[in-house]
Amino acid sequence: MEYEPVIGLEVHAQLLTKTKIFCGCSAKFGSAPNNNTCPICLGMPGVLPVMNKKVVEYTIKMAVATHCRINKNNNFARKNYFYPDLPKGYQISQYAYPLAEGGYVDVEINGAKKRIGITRIHMEEDAGKLIHDENNPSSYVDLNRAGVPLIEIVSEPDMRSPEEGIGYLRRLHEILVYLEICDGNMEEGSFRCDANISLRPKGEDEFGIRTELKNMNSFRNVQRALQYEIKRQQYVLESGGKVIQETRLWDDSQGVTHSMRGKEEAHDYRYFPDPDLVPLMISEEWIKEVEKTLPELPLRKRERFVREYGIPPYDAGVLTASRDLADFYEKTVKYSGKPKIASNWIMGDVLGYLKEDKKEIKDSPVTPEALGDVINLIEDGTISGKIAKEVFEEVWKTGKDPKKVIEEKGLVQITDAGALETAIEEVLKSSPAQLEQYKQGKEKLFGYFVGQVMKATKGKANPKLVNEILRKKLSE
Repeated sequence: MEYEPVIGLEVHAQLLTKTKIFCGCSAKFGSAPNNNTCPICLGMPGVLPVMNKKVVEYTIKMAVATHCRINKNNNFARKNYFYPDLPKGYQISQYAYPLAEGGYVDVEINGAKKRIGITRIHMEEDAGKLIHDENNPSSYVDLNRAGVPLIEIVSEPDMRSPEEGIGYLRRLHEILVYLEICDGNMEEGSFRCDANISLRPKGEDEFGIRTELKNMNSFRNVQRALQYEIKRQQYVLESGGKVIQETRLWDDSQGVTHSMRGKEEAHDYRYFPDPDLVPLMISEEWIKEVEKTLPELPLRKRERFVREYGIPPYDAGVLTASRDLADFYEKTVKYSGKPKIASNWIMGDVLGYLKEDKKEIKDSPVTPEALGDVINLIEDGTISGKIAKEVFEEVWKTGKDPKKVIEEKGLVQITDAGALETAIEEVLKSSPAQLEQYKQGKEKLFGYFVGQVMKATKGKANPKLVNEILRKKLSE
């Protein structure tokens, strides 16, 4: 029997606020354990939470960007469960009345577009973190993360393959980062994902028994975990067994999932309205005010780059991977007026050097203005493409102006026809065997002669002029 996967994803994104969701403690990552805490996030008796307005604004941003319906009346609920990293014994979340519902994002898989529905987006506080000592049978609790603001984005079960799941996950990630409401760092846990997956006979509408997958800290691991779980469930069904509803942990080192516990249902958490927080009312004016702050989103920017700059969709996809990279490209085009050439330089040299130096585009020693100058110096014949690589490298190392580098190193392109003719005659004179073979019909040797001339002039010769003079000399 042929089975079809049914996949839904629950994404938790940590919001880039300075303080926590219900108190004034710092939400910064990496502080000393239990340093960013107070009686509120420690769950001390008698304390009262106060809502962080910025958290609501950021959540509205994501709701608008993903075409959600924003509920004007919101309230918070207590999600009750016991765990050592949850000092209050409950998590403040939203349940019956989330901030946003009924949205979607569009993804493209193998050239085909698909719309993935979003069930809901709601706000909640994060729990603390358990740290396990490998050398002693001890665990430690760090409550710095307790109370850090999260939004949970719950998808519809619309995905039918791991590839669709990753496409959806990447789209959410880039929107969150473009909006500058989440840094998207999966290793630090500021963007994390749980997956719900089941199998059903192909063609049937009824869903199978689902399992929940946790502990996936990279896009690659999400895809590997989904692929493994599909094969595992298929094996269980084909062997005559039944898939049980449970939570499973992904083991990256072994490439398998392990059973963690039986899957909870909503009633297991005994949700009830939080009596310490008043209902949250969101006005139409507030939504419109937030809408005005939204940047051009990646999908629209990608389409505009193709339309406005005439570059291939692939180039546009690479260049819009982040807002900073897209801005760098547009500024380079502004200074050079050469969209495709700018695209080639950025995707090749700029990104290559950044990767090698482990830097972000905002830290690039070569500015868009400097790169635009390099491109213009090639176009006006001042330097050759080969020399431009040398100039770029020097600008990257020193931050100097490209024209200053050319002047100091004497890299101006040779465009004097007389000087080039002399160099060409010397090359032909020193290559009698190749010259005889060329005259006998081996025309591929033309490239050899060009290379020798460029070598003799240390790459400074104008390639176009070299080709013209060389052809004339060889035809004599």
